[in-house]
Amino acid sequence: MASTHFLCTNHLFTCSNAWNNHTFSFNKISLSLSSSSSATHRPHGSYSFSSPKIPQLQRTQFVKAMSFDSRSGNKQVEIVYDPDERLNRLADEVDKNAGLSRLTLFSPCKINVFLRITSKREDGFHDLASLFHVISLGDKIKFSLSPSNKDRLSTNVPGVPLDDRNLIIKALNLYRKKTGSSNFFWIHLDKKVPTGAGLGGGSSNAATALWAANQFSGCLATEKELQEWSSEIGSDVPFFFSHGAAYCTGRGEVVKDIPPPIPFDIPMVLIKPQQACSTAEVYKRLQLDHTSKIDPLTLLEEISRNGISQEVCVNDLEPPAFEVLPSLKRLKQRVKAASRGQYDAVFMSGSGSTIVGVGSPDPPQFVYDDDEYKDVFLSEASFITRAANQWYAEPILTSNETAVDDSLPGK
Repeated sequence: MASTHFLCTNHLFTCSNAWNNHTFSFNKISLSLSSSSSATHRPHGSYSFSSPKIPQLQRTQFVKAMSFDSRSGNKQVEIVYDPDERLNRLADEVDKNAGLSRLTLFSPCKINVFLRITSKREDGFHDLASLFHVISLGDKIKFSLSPSNKDRLSTNVPGVPLDDRNLIIKALNLYRKKTGSSNFFWIHLDKKVPTGAGLGGGSSNAATALWAANQFSGCLATEKELQEWSSEIGSDVPFFFSHGAAYCTGRGEVVKDIPPPIPFDIPMVLIKPQQACSTAEVYKRLQLDHTSKIDPLTLLEEISRNGISQEVCVNDLEPPAFEVLPSLKRLKQRVKAASRGQYDAVFMSGSGSTIVGVGSPDPPQFVYDDDEYKDVFLSEASFITRAANQWYAEPILTSNETAVDDSLPGK
């Protein structure tokens, strides 16, 4: 029985058949490595988003196949095939004829520079007044039109619901309900923002999905309509339809755009322990008579004039959150004590459990040295905004690894 040998990228595969003896040599051309500035895993289990770059494999440009007679050694046939180029041409032709069919968007998170809880409402919610600001840490979401009548969601991390409990699916359902659109999607969520962090990652995903659905439908809705509809998904979602800096009141859904009050070149570090704070439990333990009495508009004016300081970064949810998670209070205290002026302010974002240090991208050394913090999430970040009629752009990392927002000229 004759045998045929396939030689492909340094691996030899042998199969038996009735053919004459042939050896097929496949030479993969232009196989190379490129660098990416994605997150890397630190030895102690946390993540950094400005760490050494990870190589990524690029697609093969073409395949060259040659057949040889093993008895005579003569070359019998040579085939050169470029599958990527053919597929790319087909995809481009489909996109040209069918309009938008694929879209990848950045889905950034936010921090609350200050958060005042002013009263409890009759509907059980609380009125708040807060300076929300988008930051450069975010997820990536890939949308593709689906021929089916069902959305399908995948993600890179375990534990994320993939059905209509996910705010992305809720947002797409809401868009179809409001506009009558018949578009359904394949969605892949590349998750980098931790959950249960007080960073609004899920709310940002929902806002991004609404924006994407509107682009695929030829912008049937205005941004204002998207913002109004989004409050049906969650209180933090409307904020992401601001330009990135906003004074928010009501449950958070009353959004007033403001000029960016904080320079974009001020760095920060985010430190989140594995444990999350239940928002419901934090509000349950909130005692309004123990909250700050300072006027939130005074805080906003002070930040606009003089920048961030420890005195203006008030969060009324810190005391109840520290009751729910005492280790979080200890973490904040240790960060402040270890900073020695490194940070302009150290505070908790939202209802926790992320501690923010503004003024430096570097975490204190004890986070690396103490086993108690070996599994914390770490990321540096900076403040960003978006341009009118555009979604948020992922910041470009310069050679010194400082995030630069290219969504606004001259910023």
